[in-house]
Amino acid sequence: MIRISVLALVLTLLAGCGGDGSSSSSTAPLAADNVNLIFVVSPDLADHAPGDIQADTANLTSQGLQRSLLLATYLQQQVLGAKNVTAIYALAPMTHLQTAHNYPDMSPLATIQPFALLNQIALPINATGATYTANSYPINAAYASGSVPSGVAAPTAGQYCPDCTGLDFNNTGRNNDTLVSGIIAKNKPGFYVFSAPWKTISSLLAYINSHHGYQLNLPAAYTGPDQIYAISIPPSGSASLVTYYSNLTPPATYPALPSPVASASCPNPMQAAVSTTTAGVTGVINPANINTNQTLYIVRHAEAHPDPGYNFEDGNYVGAGQWRALSLANTLRGKISPSQVYSIDPAQWYSTGAINVSYVRPSLTILPYAIANNLPYSLVSSFALGTNPVDPGVAKSTSDFFFTGGKFSNQTVLLAWESGHIRPLINALLASYGNNVPLLPTAGPPSGGWPHADYDTVWTVKLDAQGNLTVDNALCEGIDSTLLPIAAPQF
Repeated sequence: MIRISVLALVLTLLAGCGGDGSSSSSTAPLAADNVNLIFVVSPDLADHAPGDIQADTANLTSQGLQRSLLLATYLQQQVLGAKNVTAIYALAPMTHLQTAHNYPDMSPLATIQPFALLNQIALPINATGATYTANSYPINAAYASGSVPSGVAAPTAGQYCPDCTGLDFNNTGRNNDTLVSGIIAKNKPGFYVFSAPWKTISSLLAYINSHHGYQLNLPAAYTGPDQIYAISIPPSGSASLVTYYSNLTPPATYPALPSPVASASCPNPMQAAVSTTTAGVTGVINPANINTNQTLYIVRHAEAHPDPGYNFEDGNYVGAGQWRALSLANTLRGKISPSQVYSIDPAQWYSTGAINVSYVRPSLTILPYAIANNLPYSLVSSFALGTNPVDPGVAKSTSDFFFTGGKFSNQTVLLAWESGHIRPLINALLASYGNNVPLLPTAGPPSGGWPHADYDTVWTVKLDAQGNLTVDNALCEGIDSTLLPIAAPQF
């Protein structure tokens, strides 16, 4: 139960939660003219509510996903007072590997993604300066200098994102401290939201309190998933710690959407039908190190470019995409049966020309499917995807990663990838069988040959016991993108 004194209640109702060096609980939104640092504790194996985390995959359970959906509305309405967020920071998943299998910690991103989609951002979409406002918000999760884990690809040419870095589980090089101190020093009013496990959040709170001399009464230990902590700093420079108690009771079942999504027929007519095999083709030689008895299903990320020219870009998907992402567990049932799920490391970043963004959307698109089916979830992080879809080096690196060396032999894998890179990676695999195998067209626009409006096609790549290859695009997710609601579903 939330307890608050009558005097404090009157003060907060009159002016929102200001800063006076105190610590209190509250039901009033934070004051928009303060610098508000808002800390959301994501569950991990060390600190979580019963039923929120799968012990074997270190991923959210259906209950944990339900909690994140409910939390989104609570954060937006009760903590921000229905105002727009200023910035969102999440843990870079590869900085926190869990279980003996070293699964990346996707929970911070999964925890804060539903909230991100309840906000809006306006971005330029053409050279004239016209803008488009979408139901989406970028999530900063890129590596800071010195925070790239061993075995993970560093940014191309050593260029670290100047303003889209996320959090490092171990605060390597004190990069987390530098991030929050920079926000405080700029003194720009707004709502800055951080999502990370308790170890990272508690260390950040302690640093801010000590370094800036706020003398706040900080929580001594993890007390559960309902607490949201906010350090609110008014123009005077003093600060207060405000604790919100969400008191959420998420169901243990997988989320049911407010209404079903409209279905679409398969195969998707936006891509010409393809069915290619290497078996029996004259001159074909199976590569010596090719995998065997493998199936890879490849899907594109969810809806991300809602403007007519498909130029809106914030690294995330938009509200319509949340309907797709949450629906995949149902629409793909009976079509595929993967044993594990992969995507690209969301800590990779690029510049859109207008803003710098972390590329979070492919990994977040397929995450609900992995949660619903409790599948192992991993990230491709050993090479950079880059921004050129037809880069032959990236295509070969991707093909080699998934189809050679035996790691995925006798496995069925579901991969969420960037659309422009999908045909080139398949072509790199086809080319490894010799010159007599026809390649897929990749000419644009858009570069890579994947139609802008197609979010539905599923490519299937199979290797048999001898390493013979078949490729087709007969499957689809079965969701009509044109009929998806613009706003994300609320729970």
